[in-house]
Parts: sequence; C-alpha cells; structure tokens
Amino acid sequence: MVAAVSAQKTPMQNHLLALLPQEIFERIAPHLELISMPLGEALYEPGGQLHYAYFPTTAIVSLHYVMENGASAEIAGVGNDGVVGVALFMGGNTTPSQATVCAGGYGYRIKARLMMEEFNRAGPMMRLMLRYTQALITQMSQTAVCNRHHSMEQQMCRWLLFTLDRSASHELVMTQELIASMLGVRREGITETAGNLQRAGLISYRRGHITALDRHGLEARTCECYNVVKKEFQRLLSDV
Repeated sequence: MVAAVSAQKTPMQNHLLALLPQEIFERIAPHLELISMPLGEALYEPGGQLHYAYFPTTAIVSLHYVMENGASAEIAGVGNDGVVGVALFMGGNTTPSQATVCAGGYGYRIKARLMMEEFNRAGPMMRLMLRYTQALITQMSQTAVCNRHHSMEQQMCRWLLFTLDRSASHELVMTQELIASMLGVRREGITETAGNLQRAGLISYRRGHITALDRHGLEARTCECYNVVKKEFQRLLSDV
C-alpha cells in the first residue's frame, strides 16, 4: 500500500525536511522510508528505546504521559511541522512519554543511527533540530499553563486549531474519547463543550468527525496560548 501512494507523497511535505539545505536533504533522502501511520499506532512506549526519528507528513502524533492508573494527557502534538524522537539528539535514547498517532496518515522515518550521524556533523541539521526542540518545549510549557488556568472551551479550541494547522482538511476524525484523553479531562466535559461550539456554528460534530465551520470564530474563543506557540514556531524556524 505504501508503494502505491509513494508517487503522491514526498518528504518535502514535512516542514523541517523542506527547510534543510539541498545538499543535506539529498544525503539523507535515500534513507527516508515512507510509512503508513494508522490511527492509534504507538511509535514508542515510555522507557522504550528509540530506533527511529519520525517526520510526519499527513499524520499527527500525540506526545503524552500515561499515569499508573491509566489516565493520560497530551503534552505536545507533532505533525508536518516537526519530528518525533527529539530525545535521540538531546542526550538520551529513551523518554518517559508515549508517542501515539492521533490522526492517521503518512510520514517518513529514518534510523536513529543515521539521524545522529547527520546531527553530529554540527551543521544545519543540528541547528534546525535544536531550534525545533526549543519550539517544542514552548508548546509543552504553554500546554501545562493552559490546562491549569484556562477554561475547557479555550483548551478545546486551542487543541482543535493546532490539529487543523497540521491537517490538509477542515475535517478531523476524532472521537470524544480521544479528545478527552488528549486533554486529560472527562468525556462528559468534551461532550458539553463540543455541543456548545456546534450550537454556536463553529464546528459540526457527527460520529467521530469534526468539521471546522468557522475558523475565525474558534480563534476568537481560544486563549493566548495558541498564538504564543504558533508565533514561537514561526520565529524559530523562519530564519534557519
């Protein structure tokens, strides 16, 4: 199946890979493997060895922590704007978080050893990955603040906007259970909030499909966290 769609897919759909100088991209391109990333697939488990770095193109990956009682909450999301596996070049081969595909699609992976070989050249790849990691830390920090101080509606609008930014469509395949797990809240809270947003004409929700009807309306109802993170990504990755 991957081979059948390979002509329609390109690593350049991932913004980080697209920012690499041509010489570096051509050096790693033969080692980039196109993979299907189905909804719910775990790319790595807490404490597990990271054997690959993943560059999503149409898939979206949730980085989240799972508590001993099974409860979980998302700390960051990664789509075509980033890479999954920053622990590889930050000094460790494991991480206490879990990476799970929350929107199915495609992406590219490269073996950890080859990723580190290019990173250790201390050239543009290293600078790009470190800048991305700084932006990712900002996203994690802002998510923690948002979950503590902002309303359920603001949090859900923020999460929807970030997910839409990483999607090629205005429609998301997302169950209320999945959104509740990502935000670390009860499903009943998501049901009520989604209903309010639907009655306001901002979204349409039906059988696990969410369609954004009024993006400007969602932006008006979210908190400052959305723009803080978005501007930081633009600032750090616009002049690499």
